[in-house]
Amino acid sequence: MFRFIVRRLLQMVVAFFGTTLIVYALMFAGQGDPIQALAGERPVTAAQRAYLTEKYHLDATGFGGFFYRYFDYLSNLLRGDLGESLTGRPIGEILANAWPVTIKLALIAIAVAVIFGVTAGVLAGIRRGSIFDNSTLLLTLLVLGIPTIVLAPLAQYLLGVKWQLFPATSGADPSFYALLLPGIVLGSLSLATALRLTRTSVAENLRADYVRTARSKGLPRRRVVTVHVLRNSLIPVITFLGVELGNLMSGAIITEGVFNIPGVGFNLFRAIRTEDGPLVVGIVSVLVVVYLVSNLVVDVLYAVLDPRIRYE
Repeated sequence: MFRFIVRRLLQMVVAFFGTTLIVYALMFAGQGDPIQALAGERPVTAAQRAYLTEKYHLDATGFGGFFYRYFDYLSNLLRGDLGESLTGRPIGEILANAWPVTIKLALIAIAVAVIFGVTAGVLAGIRRGSIFDNSTLLLTLLVLGIPTIVLAPLAQYLLGVKWQLFPATSGADPSFYALLLPGIVLGSLSLATALRLTRTSVAENLRADYVRTARSKGLPRRRVVTVHVLRNSLIPVITFLGVELGNLMSGAIITEGVFNIPGVGFNLFRAIRTEDGPLVVGIVSVLVVVYLVSNLVVDVLYAVLDPRIRYE
């Protein structure tokens, strides 16, 4: 296990540098005039343009200039300095204010997916072909067929504006209750996918030979399902939820935008819209680390859930 973790950590380092290099290249190669984009229609004085050009090394052109800016960014990143956005605000400060909100939103979404999705998936797999199974399949197809850009405004209008069951917007410092509706919307797609994965996995494992053997030995049905079937059925679900956690931690841009949540996704969208290259790369660099760590945790959990899996 130790050698496996060390090997994965080395792979994570290579993946991190490769991903940040690609994002850095796409961001700075595809933008036009980041200074003017930030200022909008307002004129930028020659002194302001010269200061910002020198500060962000925008005067360096070609491959040499690009790699100079990239390695300068990496050297600061390894010292824990994410740099500053084009507005002059430290990126670390922006993330420090955005992460608590996004973490709360992601935890609500993942809790919805686990509590309702996995539980309903287990029941649907056990009662395969029943009314409950067919109803859940129909509902999940309906949820998966509605894009978030439609589902989020629809939920906001019905539950927040018309029926006033939840706050329509979250605001700058949202409470748990204000984040509940966007968390449910954010976790709805994860819930539907987790339900279908769990249902399929449970139904397949119930027909496995080891289940028939356990039943022939006289083990109670509840013990067969909870101890044997559930542990083996959760492996693909854990894989999905581990990857999905990274998506949720990015704070789905659409959900945060619709409900006015100042989280990571909201700041990332604003940075892309204003062509704020340093802020985009800084946020994506942190999100890459979240994805890599979550995948490492998933791989370690495999051995916990299934004793047959060993990493040598």
